[in-house]
This record gives sequence, structure tokens and C-alpha cells, in this order.
Amino acid sequence: MLGLQYFTFWELWNPRQMALTVAIGAVYLWLVGPRRSRFAGSESVAVRQKALFLLGIAVYYFAQGGPLNLLGHLMFSAHMTAMAIAYLVAPPLILLGIPGWLARPLVSRKSVGAVVQALTRPLITVVTFNVLFSFYHLPLVHDYVMTHYTVHTIYFFVLLIAAFMMWWPIISPTPELNGLSELKKMGYIFANGVLITPACALIIFADTPVFATYNDPQMWAKAMGYCPPGNSQALLESFAGPQFFAVLGAQEDQQLGGVIMKILQEITYGSALAYIFFNWYSRERAKEDQEANPILLEPIA
Repeated sequence: MLGLQYFTFWELWNPRQMALTVAIGAVYLWLVGPRRSRFAGSESVAVRQKALFLLGIAVYYFAQGGPLNLLGHLMFSAHMTAMAIAYLVAPPLILLGIPGWLARPLVSRKSVGAVVQALTRPLITVVTFNVLFSFYHLPLVHDYVMTHYTVHTIYFFVLLIAAFMMWWPIISPTPELNGLSELKKMGYIFANGVLITPACALIIFADTPVFATYNDPQMWAKAMGYCPPGNSQALLESFAGPQFFAVLGAQEDQQLGGVIMKILQEITYGSALAYIFFNWYSRERAKEDQEANPILLEPIA
């Protein structure tokens, strides 16, 4: 069984990405704190909202820069867990943490606003994200992306942008741009759940292991070389079977990855549906209470 004794702190925790994450968090806290008075219509940001933003960038770092990212090169199930966290969990948390007054000066610019409005149309976003996500999990595409560093970097960046685009119509800091009614938001989430299912089904119900980067030692060593430079040969010499961790076989690990992705997707989308429904219910209840008990003010003489 392959352990983690080959990996250094740098390889496990990627200090450069850790520093970038800390810097983003610090800039955010500065903008919503001491710098807040510079923004028109700014209001105090609740601790809960700040926590959501910080949690969002932290879980994205953990999935794409921390130990889970490295583990994802050893086990397909860990890779799928990282994908679900990075593209289904982190973006909505980050968007929930951005106050409208912070985003509005940027999107209110004519050129930027036009681009944002064009790229966040629900039909475009639901198709773009799910096509990119499903296309990546075709075996030939996955193995190519995983073994070509520049392509890998570009593809994952584009997928992250597509993930934010996909979540924008549901959790937008500026709902005036491509905002949806609650009923349409629920239908939009349901459509996302349907479109992502074929990719999960392909992985879960495949008769054999289909990803060479997790089963072919040479392909794996090439992909792994981007994480711990110089250690790939030592890791290749330790390759002793179809899987690194003997708990699962190659196909079982692949099936588990598909199941994890589907479960995390269901939990995330289910949470989004609950969030939308209860916000909708609370607003309608408040409206009914106001109509039932109107406040009449006497005119001042």
C-alpha cells in the first residue's frame, strides 16, 4: 500500500495557493470592513455572511490546493470528492458571502454588466457548466487533461468560471441581473440535477475501470509528476497493483467516485432548494402579515 511518506509539506499543502487564499480573504475583510465607507449604499456585513465567504474560499483551497487535491491523484473517489466540493459547494458559499453593494460597482459598468448579463443567462449557464463537467469525465478527455498540465490548468479555470455562472441566477449578489423567480429557480436546479446525472451514471455503471490515469502506471506517473516533481519515479516503483490503497479495487474506487459525486450533488442542490423555498415562504408570510395588519399613520397637521 502506498503511503504519504513520499510527500513534503509543500506537496501536501501547496503554500502558494494557501497564500493566495489567505490574501483573497484578507482583501475581502478589508473591503467589507475598513474600506466599506467608500462604497455607495454600503451596509454592515453580518458575521454569518463573512463566514460563508471565508468558508467558500477555504473549502475550494482544500479541494484544489490542499491534501484532498493530492489524494485525488491517488484515488478516483477522492478526485470526485474534490470536484464536487470545488464546483458545487464552494461557488454558492462565496456568492452568498458577497454583499450586493460590493459587487454592484463592478457589474454596473456598462461593458462589464453586459458581459455578466450575457454569460449568466440561465439557459447558457445550465448548458455550459454541465457540458464542460460531463465532457471532462469522458475517459479519453479526462486522461488527456490530467496528463497535460497547461490544458489541465486552463480547463479547470474555465470550469470554475462556468460553476460561478451556473450558480449566479440562483444566488446573485445583484439579482437585478438575470434574476429568477423562486419557482424558476427550483426548475433551474432540477434541470442541473438531471443534466449532471449521465456523467455520474457513466462512471458508476461502467463494466470496467475506464480512466487510465488511475490504472496505467505510466499514465499515472505522468499525471502525478505535476504534484510532487522529482518523486514520480519513486512512486512508480512503489506501484503494486491496480490501486494504491488496497481497501478498494480499481472499479470499486471508480464506482464510489460516481456515487460520491451524485450524493454531494443531491445534498448541495437539495440545500439550495430548501434555501429558496424557505426564503420564498418567509417573504410571502411577511407580505400576508403586513396586508392583514396595515400600519395607518395619522397625517401631521
